[in-house]
Amino acid sequence: MLDVAEERAQAAMGHWEARSLGVVRAEAAAEFARAAGDTAPALVDPADPAFVVHPMYLVSLLRPEPGVEPDELRPDGMYRDEVPGTDGLDVRLMAGGQAVRWVGEVRVGDRVEVRRAVTAVDRKRPDLLLITVEKTYAAERGPLAEVTLIEVTERFIVR
Repeated sequence: MLDVAEERAQAAMGHWEARSLGVVRAEAAAEFARAAGDTAPALVDPADPAFVVHPMYLVSLLRPEPGVEPDELRPDGMYRDEVPGTDGLDVRLMAGGQAVRWVGEVRVGDRVEVRRAVTAVDRKRPDLLLITVEKTYAAERGPLAEVTLIEVTERFIVR
Protein backbone atom coordinates (compact mmCIF):
# COMPACT_ATOMS: atom_id res chain seq x y z
CA MET A 1 0.00 0.00 0.00
CA LEU A 2 2.82 2.41 0.78
CA ASP A 3 4.23 1.97 -2.73
CA VAL A 4 0.85 2.96 -4.20
CA ALA A 5 0.61 6.01 -1.92
CA GLU A 6 4.12 7.07 -2.92
CA GLU A 7 3.38 6.64 -6.63
CA ARG A 8 0.13 8.62 -6.36
CA ALA A 9 1.72 11.41 -4.33
CA GLN A 10 4.63 11.64 -6.80
CA ALA A 11 2.11 11.92 -9.66
CA ALA A 12 0.37 14.80 -7.84
CA MET A 13 3.61 16.77 -7.28
CA GLY A 14 3.30 20.37 -8.39
CA HIS A 15 -0.37 20.12 -9.42
CA TRP A 16 -2.32 22.80 -7.56
CA GLU A 17 -5.92 22.09 -6.61
CA ALA A 18 -8.40 24.50 -5.06
CA ARG A 19 -11.27 24.13 -2.62
CA SER A 20 -13.71 26.76 -1.38
CA LEU A 21 -13.95 26.98 2.41
CA GLY A 22 -16.92 29.32 2.27
CA VAL A 23 -17.40 32.57 4.14
CA VAL A 24 -15.72 33.32 7.48
CA ARG A 25 -18.48 33.67 10.07
CA ALA A 26 -17.90 35.53 13.32
CA GLU A 27 -19.71 33.02 15.53
CA ALA A 28 -17.82 30.04 14.05
CA ALA A 29 -14.49 31.84 14.55
CA ALA A 30 -15.44 32.72 18.15
CA GLU A 31 -16.50 29.12 18.79
CA PHE A 32 -13.10 27.94 17.56
CA ALA A 33 -11.32 30.41 19.87
CA ARG A 34 -13.38 29.25 22.86
CA ALA A 35 -12.64 25.60 22.03
CA ALA A 36 -8.93 26.48 21.83
CA GLY A 37 -9.13 27.83 25.39
CA ASP A 38 -8.93 31.52 24.58
CA THR A 39 -10.84 33.89 26.82
CA ALA A 40 -9.96 37.30 25.39
CA PRO A 41 -13.21 39.08 24.43
CA ALA A 42 -11.62 40.22 21.16
CA LEU A 43 -11.36 36.53 20.12
CA VAL A 44 -14.44 34.93 21.72
CA ASP A 45 -17.15 37.63 21.59
CA PRO A 46 -18.31 38.69 18.12
CA ALA A 47 -20.12 41.65 19.72
CA ASP A 48 -16.84 43.03 21.07
CA PRO A 49 -15.85 46.10 18.99
CA ALA A 50 -12.26 44.78 18.84
CA PHE A 51 -13.33 41.30 17.65
CA VAL A 52 -10.83 39.60 15.34
CA VAL A 53 -10.66 36.13 13.83
CA HIS A 54 -8.35 33.77 15.75
CA PRO A 55 -5.08 33.41 13.80
CA MET A 56 -5.36 29.60 13.63
CA TYR A 57 -9.04 29.50 12.65
CA LEU A 58 -8.54 29.23 8.87
CA VAL A 59 -5.81 26.63 9.21
CA SER A 60 -8.28 24.46 11.14
CA LEU A 61 -10.87 24.50 8.35
CA LEU A 62 -10.85 21.50 6.06
CA ARG A 63 -14.29 21.84 4.47
CA PRO A 64 -16.99 24.49 4.19
CA GLU A 65 -20.11 24.11 6.30
CA PRO A 66 -22.50 22.33 6.60
CA GLY A 67 -21.75 18.81 7.71
CA VAL A 68 -19.73 15.93 6.43
CA GLU A 69 -20.91 13.08 4.27
CA PRO A 70 -19.98 9.73 5.89
CA ASP A 71 -18.21 8.51 2.73
CA GLU A 72 -15.86 11.53 2.91
CA LEU A 73 -14.17 10.15 6.03
CA ARG A 74 -11.56 7.46 6.56
CA PRO A 75 -12.06 4.94 9.40
CA ASP A 76 -9.65 7.06 11.51
CA GLY A 77 -11.89 10.15 11.11
CA MET A 78 -9.66 12.04 8.67
CA TYR A 79 -11.03 13.21 5.35
CA ARG A 80 -10.34 10.63 2.66
CA ASP A 81 -8.49 13.11 0.44
CA GLU A 82 -6.71 15.15 3.11
CA VAL A 83 -3.36 13.45 2.53
CA PRO A 84 -2.70 13.29 -1.22
CA GLY A 85 -2.10 9.78 -2.54
CA THR A 86 -3.74 7.94 0.34
CA ASP A 87 -7.45 7.99 -0.56
CA GLY A 88 -8.89 4.49 -0.29
CA LEU A 89 -5.66 2.91 0.97
CA ASP A 90 -5.30 1.01 4.23
CA VAL A 91 -2.48 3.13 5.64
CA ARG A 92 -1.93 4.93 8.94
CA LEU A 93 -1.58 8.69 8.88
CA MET A 94 0.04 11.07 11.33
CA ALA A 95 0.78 14.77 11.33
CA GLY A 96 4.49 15.32 10.77
CA GLY A 97 4.75 19.05 11.42
CA GLN A 98 3.33 22.31 10.21
CA ALA A 99 4.81 25.73 9.48
CA VAL A 100 2.34 28.62 9.27
CA ARG A 101 3.10 32.04 7.80
CA TRP A 102 0.51 34.77 8.34
CA VAL A 103 0.52 37.09 5.35
CA GLY A 104 -2.74 39.03 5.59
CA GLU A 105 -5.58 39.68 8.02
CA VAL A 106 -8.52 37.26 8.00
CA ARG A 107 -11.79 39.18 8.23
CA VAL A 108 -15.32 38.17 9.04
CA GLY A 109 -17.15 37.91 5.73
CA ASP A 110 -14.09 36.84 3.73
CA ARG A 111 -14.90 34.22 1.11
CA VAL A 112 -11.90 31.90 1.44
CA GLU A 113 -10.34 29.44 -0.97
CA VAL A 114 -7.47 27.11 -0.12
CA ARG A 115 -5.06 25.89 -2.79
CA ARG A 116 -2.69 23.01 -2.22
CA ALA A 117 -0.01 21.03 -3.96
CA VAL A 118 2.32 18.20 -3.03
CA THR A 119 5.84 19.62 -3.00
CA ALA A 120 7.88 16.66 -1.75
CA VAL A 121 7.57 12.91 -1.36
CA ASP A 122 10.32 11.19 0.62
CA ARG A 123 10.61 7.51 1.44
CA LYS A 124 12.39 7.48 4.80
CA ARG A 125 12.34 3.71 5.36
CA PRO A 126 10.60 0.82 3.66
CA ASP A 127 7.66 1.35 6.02
CA LEU A 128 7.63 5.18 6.26
CA LEU A 129 6.65 7.82 3.72
CA LEU A 130 6.78 11.59 4.27
CA ILE A 131 4.53 13.76 2.10
CA THR A 132 4.92 17.56 2.13
CA VAL A 133 2.01 19.75 1.06
CA GLU A 134 2.03 23.52 0.52
CA LYS A 135 -1.25 25.37 1.11
CA THR A 136 -2.26 28.96 0.41
CA TYR A 137 -5.40 30.47 1.91
CA ALA A 138 -6.74 33.50 0.01
CA ALA A 139 -9.82 35.74 0.18
CA GLU A 140 -11.77 37.62 -2.44
CA ARG A 141 -11.77 41.31 -1.62
CA GLY A 142 -13.82 42.87 -4.36
CA PRO A 143 -14.45 41.72 -7.91
CA LEU A 144 -10.82 41.98 -9.05
CA ALA A 145 -8.88 41.63 -5.81
CA GLU A 146 -7.58 38.54 -4.08
CA VAL A 147 -5.54 38.70 -0.88
CA THR A 148 -3.25 35.95 0.36
CA LEU A 149 -4.00 35.38 4.03
CA ILE A 150 -1.96 32.39 5.17
CA GLU A 151 0.71 30.11 3.71
CA VAL A 152 1.20 26.69 5.25
CA THR A 153 3.68 23.86 4.82
CA GLU A 154 2.39 20.57 6.20
CA ARG A 155 4.12 17.24 6.48
CA PHE A 156 2.28 13.97 6.77
CA ILE A 157 3.72 10.65 7.88
CA VAL A 158 2.24 7.68 6.07
CA ARG A 159 2.83 4.14 7.37
